[in-house]
Amino acid sequence: MDTVKNVFSVDLLERYAAKGHGVITCMAAGNDVIVLGTSKGWVIRHDFGMGESYDLDLSAGNRTGEQPVHRIFVDPGGSHCIAVVFSGGDVDIYYTHAKWSKPRILNKLKGVVVNTVAWNRQQITEASTREIILGTDNGQLYEMSVDEKDKKEKYINNLYELSELPEAFMGLQMEVASLGNATRYYVMAVTPTRLYSFTGIGALDTVFASYSDRAVHFMELPGDIPNRQESIISLGIIYMVPDVSGSIELYFFIKQRRAVHFAWLSGAGIYHGDLNFGAQHSSSNGDENFVENKALLSYSKLSDGGEAVKPRSLAVSEFHYLILIGDKVKVVNRISENIIEELQFDHASESASRAIIGLCGDATAGLFYAYDQNSIFQVSVQDEGRDMWQVYLDLKEYATALANCRDPFQRDQVYLVQAEAAFSTKDFFRAASFYSKISYLLSFEEITLKFISINEQDALRTFLLRKLDNLRKDDKCQITMISTWATELYLDKINRLLLEDDTASNNHSSEYYSIIQEFRAFLSDSKDVLDEVTTMTLLESYGRVDELVYFANLKEHYEIVVHHYIQQGEAKKALEVLQKPAVNVELQYKFAPDLIMLDAYETVESWMITSNLNPRRLIPAMMRYSSEPHAKNETHEVIKYLEYCVHRLLNEDTGVHNLLLSLYATQEDDSALLRFLQCKFGKGRANGPEFFYDPKYALRLCLKEKRMRACVHIYSMMSMHEEAVALALQVDPELAMAEADKVEDDEDLRKKLWLMVAKHVIEQEKGTKRENIRKAIAFLKETDGLLKIEDILPFFPDFALIDDFKEAICTSLEDYNKQIEQLKQEMNEATHGADNIRNDITALAQRYAVIESDEGCGVCRRKILTVGGLERVARGYTSVGLMAPFYVFPCGHSFHAQCLIAHVTQSSNLAQAEYMLDLQKQLSLLSVESTKDSNGMVAEEESLTSMTPEDKLRSQLDDAIASECPFCGDLMIREISLPFILPDEVNVSSWDIKPPQLLSGQKSLSLVL
Repeated sequence: MDTVKNVFSVDLLERYAAKGHGVITCMAAGNDVIVLGTSKGWVIRHDFGMGESYDLDLSAGNRTGEQPVHRIFVDPGGSHCIAVVFSGGDVDIYYTHAKWSKPRILNKLKGVVVNTVAWNRQQITEASTREIILGTDNGQLYEMSVDEKDKKEKYINNLYELSELPEAFMGLQMEVASLGNATRYYVMAVTPTRLYSFTGIGALDTVFASYSDRAVHFMELPGDIPNRQESIISLGIIYMVPDVSGSIELYFFIKQRRAVHFAWLSGAGIYHGDLNFGAQHSSSNGDENFVENKALLSYSKLSDGGEAVKPRSLAVSEFHYLILIGDKVKVVNRISENIIEELQFDHASESASRAIIGLCGDATAGLFYAYDQNSIFQVSVQDEGRDMWQVYLDLKEYATALANCRDPFQRDQVYLVQAEAAFSTKDFFRAASFYSKISYLLSFEEITLKFISINEQDALRTFLLRKLDNLRKDDKCQITMISTWATELYLDKINRLLLEDDTASNNHSSEYYSIIQEFRAFLSDSKDVLDEVTTMTLLESYGRVDELVYFANLKEHYEIVVHHYIQQGEAKKALEVLQKPAVNVELQYKFAPDLIMLDAYETVESWMITSNLNPRRLIPAMMRYSSEPHAKNETHEVIKYLEYCVHRLLNEDTGVHNLLLSLYATQEDDSALLRFLQCKFGKGRANGPEFFYDPKYALRLCLKEKRMRACVHIYSMMSMHEEAVALALQVDPELAMAEADKVEDDEDLRKKLWLMVAKHVIEQEKGTKRENIRKAIAFLKETDGLLKIEDILPFFPDFALIDDFKEAICTSLEDYNKQIEQLKQEMNEATHGADNIRNDITALAQRYAVIESDEGCGVCRRKILTVGGLERVARGYTSVGLMAPFYVFPCGHSFHAQCLIAHVTQSSNLAQAEYMLDLQKQLSLLSVESTKDSNGMVAEEESLTSMTPEDKLRSQLDDAIASECPFCGDLMIREISLPFILPDEVNVSSWDIKPPQLLSGQKSLSLVL
């Protein structure tokens, strides 16, 4: 494939990285921190994130001679570091922290050669390593934990030891996951020939202890070991030191804090695969194996056709392997296993003879490094996944290729390859599906011509349908055009199927039935984009009436749908359409005549459940139905509907009531008609009639149909009682009597009606004369005394004998005598009552009251019988000798006239007060004085009928002010609700004590005396 350059690039990062402390022997990186081990036992830390660097002497003057750092390990966070130092035949393990200036020797590991370290990425912190695993050269695995603040390691436990084939552990990786309250461990370890897997739930020592009684799962790959140097990778970091015994590397690639694939630089090749911790595949020994898509990359593929060259070191990115062969780093695509680049290193002139020692990676920072004895090179990655779509496409992994596409052109290329592959194998439907997803590489016309040229109409239809799914909503013109073309292809397919098999339309399991269902689903999905006129024209031209109705229903052209169902005689389906909320109610009225004639029962049932109908507009349809003859035992559906409107919906329309009345009138049994006429539908409604039909129309109709009882009721209802009784006498005298008895508020009319009945009864009797007289006398008793014998005598013949009426006449005379006696008694009682009244009037004129000499006025508190006092005489009054006029009430209270007038006017409303003052003013204008006795009363010789104007005015004034005691009557009761201080009296002075002549807190009216 065409290689995109500069995916990987090399830059010199640090030329003199060892800082004169020997040469670089090993290197590790994590979190933008590089830690070097030198041949003189120094550890040099470069923190590029902080821009800091410092040196640390591991020997600290305790040893002499060369003390090379054999291996060095750094955690992914760049805080914790473990170094393995050789000195002669001795081995020491050191631990350093990023914050420390001095190393700490791990005494419990003295003499143990640690080749590899597995860090607990999920749980490690800056202060503590938590549990880590150490792999040694004698096939042992140790568990250890170190804290920054502790002076020595917390513990070191022996977890596992190879017994079957003791080999050195050369690579370790650990993946930890939390499962609720438990922890699951997955550990992968490699030796020169085997890859071991350990997994379990619980503590780390518990997991490894479980393998004491069961076999360990491993993969064996014997082969020649790379022979120049040794390399160890832990947590995305490769550790390399020169060593004649060879080098084995194990690498986990970390993505989003989880290992997703691994690579093992074995003797047989690069063994690699994916890690899927979400899947659980049990092995034969019961272990869970999370490795998928395993493969072996042979070293022969890296030799460019020549002799296979063993790699010296390895680093793994997301999609590529960086393999160190000689002095070059070959970049190999992990998926295609092809070499895409070769990286060259520009050494300084003084180190031109020096070769690259190894590679290491910083999983946290996503960087890679190469180093020689003195310098560090940085290998940068720029968008390494940009060509992966092409890699997967070449491998025909189309789904993965699409997932890695960056733009529509790349996706089009993938779809095109898939479409061409399917087309070449004559899988035209699948090809159509892929062609429909192409937007740029091929035009719409080119693709359609491919299918037209081979006459693949079905595949072309599939392409059009899939193309519709992939078009944007704003491509309205193209969507409409393609939808219309697809509609025509569907119709053509349906016709071809009918031509091939005439019985296909009756077979629901046939291809014809399936394509019909598919076509209807298409119409439903495309109803908003299809042109209505064009689509209906196509359906009509192909004779697809059912689909035309279906489409009209989708487009809410309900008139077409209903008309079709009526033509087919399917009234129920038509009514179901009309009942939809979206249907215009006008269609109900339009099709009502046809529907009620087609199926009256279903139509009426539909009307009754439709709430927005106006029954008046259904009258033409109901009259059409009613004009047709019906069987006697057949339910009249229109009557049923009208009764529903009148009784349930309380319809008040005169036309509806008239129609129901007319239908009742044509029935053989008039009981329903009479019940209808007797119902008062409007009773209880304010300002409304008791009935809503036209009584004149009802009368004409009932007379026409000979419904005499109904006519009697209508006459009576129209207050035409004489006509009602006259007509009732022709039908039933009992009915006439009932009608006559209905009149209650007009005694004369009621008597007249009973006389009509009596005349008819007497004239219609066919018995003997004496028998007729007895019946007439019995009829009089039914009138409850309304008619007398003398009222009906004129109706008998002149030659009737008086003896026949003797009993009745005597009874009548006795009744008259009783009435006369009763009148006399009433006259006597009236005369006696008049005498009593006259006596009361005389006694009233003689009334008097006794007043004590010290009796005080109820208002001013001065004595009533004051002689020569300062009291002024009220205007219109005359003083009694030397005393002022006064009033005495039966309750014992007494008042000066002036005080009483002032008090009453102040306590009355404005209108009453003005009336009293006006009477007093008129009295003052009269100059004529009436004769008064010593008590101030009117002279006895003057009668009531000869009162002077002054006396009349004074009487009126007395009635106004002295009709009741102001302290004991209603006036005092009304004052209870008045506040002590009125709202308009806000002045504090209103509380001052004032003279008794003025009442505090009261509204005063001035009196002119």
